[in-house]
Amino acid sequence: MQVRAEQLAAQLGKGGPNGLRPIYTLHGDEALLVQEAADAVRQAARAAGHTERQVHTVMGTHFDWSSLVGAASEMSLFGDRQLIEIRIPSGKPGKDGSQALQRYCEQAAGNDGIVTLVTLPRLDKTQLSSAWFTALDGLGVSVRCDPIERQALPLWIAQRLKAQGQQVEPGEAGQRTLAFFADRVEGNLLAAHQEIVKLGLLHPPGLLTQADIEDAVVDVARFNVFKLSEALLSGNVARTLRMIDGLQAEGEAPNLVLWALADDIQGLWRTRQAMDAGKPLALALREQRVWGAKERLFERLLPRLKAAPLARLVASASTVDGIVKGLPHPQWPTDPWEALRRLALQLCELAAAPP
Repeated sequence: MQVRAEQLAAQLGKGGPNGLRPIYTLHGDEALLVQEAADAVRQAARAAGHTERQVHTVMGTHFDWSSLVGAASEMSLFGDRQLIEIRIPSGKPGKDGSQALQRYCEQAAGNDGIVTLVTLPRLDKTQLSSAWFTALDGLGVSVRCDPIERQALPLWIAQRLKAQGQQVEPGEAGQRTLAFFADRVEGNLLAAHQEIVKLGLLHPPGLLTQADIEDAVVDVARFNVFKLSEALLSGNVARTLRMIDGLQAEGEAPNLVLWALADDIQGLWRTRQAMDAGKPLALALREQRVWGAKERLFERLLPRLKAAPLARLVASASTVDGIVKGLPHPQWPTDPWEALRRLALQLCELAAAPP
């Protein structure tokens, strides 16, 4: 059974003779949410009498799976209930591991004295439909711990503040405050949590003003070049420039940022060409391998974009490619990052233009 991270607290204590499900599987790349979910399971297990703990970390191809399978059927040496943790950092147990995990689930299903906590990184569609994951999910609870996206971050911050008895001003002023907070911590959820805890230490329960938050919250945002597309294709100039500034400050290579920009520009150009040749938008997007969130942004933009301005953007991207490689252009900045900013602004302007 799959639940969201915020639903785990309500789920703990339901089902099973000791109030817990036999297996809890946590998967995802958001370290804070994985840590909090794991701590919640450990706390609930201790409260239910699972005082003996084993930890098995699967590293490399030589892990002894037989010891893990045996642990599911063994009784504690001291008669205590056990919490068995299985950590698979690669997310790929392999053929032997897949079979062992399925056997482990069969053994654990009949052992009331064991609760199992499995931690995994982000899993792809194939892994989520694998026999070993299906066995884990079928016997217990699986929790997906994905990063909090920028648009959901203000609400997440507000909920965390509320949990410690604090809130921002109502209405538009509060929304501006939460947006400011989110801009400062985007891409760094652990630091966001720390900043929220710090506000709880600095200020008593009750109302927090924007001045309170501006004075206390440190700029700890971390940006991922693969998230740049969302800002670019939304026409969000302020966020785009903030992300590029952050990537430069973090030492990201300018050619990687150019790759992200050029990939969006080329994708728009090629899809527009396919549409002009008579192909439906959906088919053209599939041929260009445009999926997920980017697909939705392309669907919004392409019906109103013309080939000529997209061709000019392609030419600009080629110019910036030369600048990044050390070939100056008389009409462009010689600094690669300044050239990237100009190219990004051109794409933002096109994306933000009215229909």
